[in-house]
This record gives sequence, C-alpha cells and structure tokens, in this order.
Amino acid sequence: MSETRTSRWVVGLVAVSALLVGLDSTVVSTALTTVQAGLGASGEQLEWTVNAYTLSFAVLMLTAAALGDRFGRRRVFTAGLVIFGVASAACAAAPDIGWLIAARAAQGAGAAAVMPLALALLGTAVPPAGRARALGAFSAVVGASVPVGPLLGGAVVDGFSWRWIFWLNVPIVAVMIPLIARLVPESHGPRARIDLPGLALAAGAAFALVFGLVRAQAVPLIAGVALAGAFVAAELRRPEPMLPMRLFRSRAFSAGNASIFLLWASTFGSLYYMAQFLQAGLGSRPLVAGLQLVPWGAMTILVPRLAGGLISRYGERPFLVAGMALHGASMFWIAAIASPDLEYWRMVIPLVLSGAGVAAAIPATQSAVLGAVAPADMGKASGAYTTLRQLGGACGVAALVAAFSATGGLATPHQFTAGFTAALTISALLAAASLSAALFLPTRPLARPHPTPARH
Repeated sequence: MSETRTSRWVVGLVAVSALLVGLDSTVVSTALTTVQAGLGASGEQLEWTVNAYTLSFAVLMLTAAALGDRFGRRRVFTAGLVIFGVASAACAAAPDIGWLIAARAAQGAGAAAVMPLALALLGTAVPPAGRARALGAFSAVVGASVPVGPLLGGAVVDGFSWRWIFWLNVPIVAVMIPLIARLVPESHGPRARIDLPGLALAAGAAFALVFGLVRAQAVPLIAGVALAGAFVAAELRRPEPMLPMRLFRSRAFSAGNASIFLLWASTFGSLYYMAQFLQAGLGSRPLVAGLQLVPWGAMTILVPRLAGGLISRYGERPFLVAGMALHGASMFWIAAIASPDLEYWRMVIPLVLSGAGVAAAIPATQSAVLGAVAPADMGKASGAYTTLRQLGGACGVAALVAAFSATGGLATPHQFTAGFTAALTISALLAAASLSAALFLPTRPLARPHPTPARH
C-alpha cells in the first residue's frame, strides 16, 4: 500500500475512533433524565455518571501516552478501544446506578488511551508537509462529537432506550479493531524505563485538580497544585522523564498548550450553558435545543479542513488569534442580547462566527504543539496536549458555574438569563486569554524539527 494511501487510512481510522470516545462525553446529556427515572438515581449519583468518565479520561491520558511510547502506540491504542467497547456493553447492561458509574469510569480509562495516541499515530504516519491538512481533517471529524452528541442522544432516547446509546458503540468497535491492526503501522517513542513516580504524581495531580473543580472544593485543588509542582520537580531530575520539561523551551509548544487549555475552557463552558439557555431560558425541548446548536456545530465540521490546508502556508498564529477573536466577540454578543423573550434567529450569526473561530483555532493549536517536537516525542506531546485540553474543559465549566451561581439561578427564566449572561462574559474573557497566549506563537510557519526516525 502506498504511503499516501496508508496515511489516509490512518487519519480516517484514528479520527473515527476519537469521534467515538468524544461522543460519549456529550451523548448522555439528553439522556440523564431518563437514566434517573430508570435506575432511581439521586441527583449526585446522576452527576457522577458524567464526572466518572471525565475524571478517568483526564487522569490517565499521560499514563496512556507513556505506555504507548514504551509498548507500541497502536497496541495501547487498540487496547484502549477494547476497554472502551467492553465498558460500553457494561454501561448498557447496568442493573443499577452504581454499576453504571463504575462502567463509565472504565469507559473513560479506555478513552484516555485512544485520544492522545490517535494524535501520536497520525503525527508519525503523516509526513510533515501534509500534517496540518491531516490535523484539519481529524479536527473536522472529532469536532462533530460536540453538535452530534446531544442530537444523537435525544434521537436514541426518544426512539429506543438510553441503553442503546452505549450498545451502539459495541459493533463499531468490533469493526474498527481488525482494520486498525491491518492498516495502521506500529510506532514507538524512546523505549525508556517507565517513569512510575511521574505517572503517580501526574495522575494524582490531574485527579485532584479535576475533582476539586467539579466539586468546587479548595482542598483537592491545593493538593492538585502541590502534586503538579512535585511532578515538574521530579521530571526535571529524572534522566528519562515521562514528560520532558525541555519541550516547554519551545515557544510554539508552550503557547499552543496554553492556548488549547484556555480555548477549551471557554468553548466547553459556553456550550454547557448554551444548551441549557435554549431550554430553561427560551423554552426549547432538548432535541430542538440540539438542532438549534447546529449552526455552531456545522462550523466545527466544515472549517477545520479548510484551515488545516492553510496553516502550513501562513502559520498557526493568525488562525488562533483570529479564531479566538471571533469566538470571544460572539460570546459577548450573545451575552448582550440574552433575554427570556429573545428570538432564536438573533443568535444564529454569533453562533456561526463562534463555531468558525473555534474550528479554525483548534487545528492551529494541534499543529503548533505537534510541529514543535520530533517524532520520537510525539506521544508525550500529544498526551500533554490532550490532558491540558480536558483539564481546560473542566476548569471552564467550573468558572462559568461559579459566575452563574453568583448572579442568577434556576427558579425563573429571568434568573437563568442573568446567570447565563455572566457565564458567557467569563467565556469571552477566557477566549481573550487564549488569544493572548497565541500571540507568543511564531509569526511565520514553524520550522519543523529535524526528523528523528520513529521506531516501527
């Protein structure tokens, strides 16, 4: 099989796999009420059906990336997909809420191996000249999880049962695994000794930070910061670190990671409240609210492929700066017009502009981070990137929830709108912070590192 055809297969297979695990972050949103009624769950237990997935996903990504470098990226990627499929079947068959929460945590563990290693496999299989375009295609497919998730969840729940949200994963995984084994080439990072102290400190820091943000508790947040500091100190001393701190000497690597953290904090936080505003503020049904978000979601599918083809010519910085400017301005726009009697059509233009901005910026951050490292460091770089993106989403939701709670409430549409306006203002400020980080990117297309051959 030619190199070009192999690259296309790799991009397609890893993108579909990443789409599958991305969907499970959002697809349950429209099914929670049905799950609560079916399993007799309390409000806190229902919350953990979402948080269990998020926590294990964020906590284990760096670990999975390190294991992929050591034992083979395709091998660990495939193992993650198997775990995800088996856990999906366990979710679908759950007899009670405790079983469902445990199975969701296992799903997140499998997803943690799929997402960072998808980028690493793509980065090593696609030549540097075509990497930005491939990342654009990857982002277009994976970006579909945001608009498709709530729509798919609502349609499946209305037509069948909430259990089919999880059953549908099983045959897709069964088809994907033999295709990946046949068509995706194996690659390794440096076969260094597994950094067990680094793995423990990174997992502990990520868990404490995400748990503290989700639960809005200061003690775990402080513990998370302390563990993160200990992780950095330990990695600086180790001869074979899990995440080499030297990577952060690259301005593009550091700025790209800072930008995606702040970008996803703004984006994921705003989407969390946008769907609720359409329902609690404007009175739309869940499936209708999902359809009303299509103008935003369509941009996340259409724009990345175009942007990916242009990034290699003009560099990452223009797309990140312009994208975050569009998104931030759109959040201010919607915050300014929000009211319980707002006509939906007045939101369409800012939704389109926001979606286009985010969709142009995300492949630019990916290109900046992966383009700044040699192939041997691709797994570590993608693990850091995806971990920071996931942590950024948790941080953004926490920040917007705090702003909402301080200024509004759930009792009436007017109270909800007041909180929603404050939340979107915070989202716009986070977008401005991401734009500021992007200004540290090089003004010209990155000079790619000298290609150190990856081991196959």
